Amino acid sequence: MKILECKEKKQQLVLPVFYHVDPSEVRNQQESYGEALARHEDRFKDDKTKVQKWRTGLQEVANFAGWHLGNGDESKLVKEIVQLVSRIVNHTYLNVAKYPIGIEPRLQDVSLLLSVEMNDVRMVGIVGIGGIGKTTIAKAIYNLMAYQFESSCFLSNVSETSKREGGLVQLQETLLCEILGSLKYEDW
Repeated sequence: MKILECKEKKQQLVLPVFYHVDPSEVRNQQESYGEALARHEDRFKDDKTKVQKWRTGLQEVANFAGWHLGNGDESKLVKEIVQLVSRIVNHTYLNVAKYPIGIEPRLQDVSLLLSVEMNDVRMVGIVGIGGIGKTTIAKAIYNLMAYQFESSCFLSNVSETSKREGGLVQLQETLLCEILGSLKYEDW
């Protein structure tokens, strides 16, 4: 329950690892999970809501994307987790207003349009008059999704920069340097 609370209140990322247990056993509270929860219901007869919260929490966590190690290779799983956590930890987060009003539905809409879990190429444009929060939404989406990729780059002020002489080349160089990790065009 504490993990879910931190996810909700502090926007922390939850990466569940189902170690020698099938996520469906956790989700459906079968086998050892069902037995343990039944014992807890006997133990907390006076506070049935406590165990019900635990049941709901386990169902929610079991629905998160995560890892399942049945009889697989533990070292391979650990390597995969370390790579993802390393990308997350080394990811630079962009500054977004602390309490942006009305941003959540827009983030959900853009996330749905991007459908990162689909293995295809997507491009989404955010258009509108100045000052309505296009950059704020773009930064928040970047913060939510950039860690899922090997490399990422956020280009700001694209319209203004592209209008300057050599602006498009500058944008291309910035993009490629960020993505490839190289310092100058000549280094490629």
